[in-house]
Amino acid sequence: MARTAGSHSDITGPRVRAAAMRLFAQGGYAAVSMRAIAAEVGVQVGALYNYTPDKQSLLFDLLQSHMSEVMDAFDDDTAASPSDRLHHFVQFHIAFHTERRDAVVISSMELRNLEPENFVRIEALRRAYEDRLEAILRAGVAQGDFDLSDTKISTLAIIAMLTGVNTWFRDNGRLSLEEVTARYWDMVARSVGINAQV
Repeated sequence: MARTAGSHSDITGPRVRAAAMRLFAQGGYAAVSMRAIAAEVGVQVGALYNYTPDKQSLLFDLLQSHMSEVMDAFDDDTAASPSDRLHHFVQFHIAFHTERRDAVVISSMELRNLEPENFVRIEALRRAYEDRLEAILRAGVAQGDFDLSDTKISTLAIIAMLTGVNTWFRDNGRLSLEEVTARYWDMVARSVGINAQV
């Protein structure tokens, strides 16, 4: 199939992914057609298949790329104290995800639209990220720094709380992102049994 005039894979490919992410986040995966993605990019619908086999592959690619970026970007210094490691995780998670609101929406809302094999692969990546936080919590418990009865539940609760910042934070709001992060750190620290002063 001939590529649309003026279309280049290194330009149009990223534009297809960006358009799909934006449309999936705004209207939901099920409601977005390949034709709508093509119109957003400004190419004929047939041209999309030069960049992705189908809409499911596009969704999987977006979710996999997001989780891979998260894993690659998070640097956990295992030589640091559990409290410092947890503080770093809180700061990282809020900053990283606030800059990627559409990706967070898709990651939260569109897992149900993945085909079973794709779902298993994305869930494995999500668990790997959760495991990195749980390792911090386990280290804190082992050293007597944290007071937790269930590190798995605490892991899921902390990630859910931090990710929730994306749903309400606005740059022109009452608090800066730094101030919000400090308050969330205080809440997380108290939840694991340490006293963090804002």
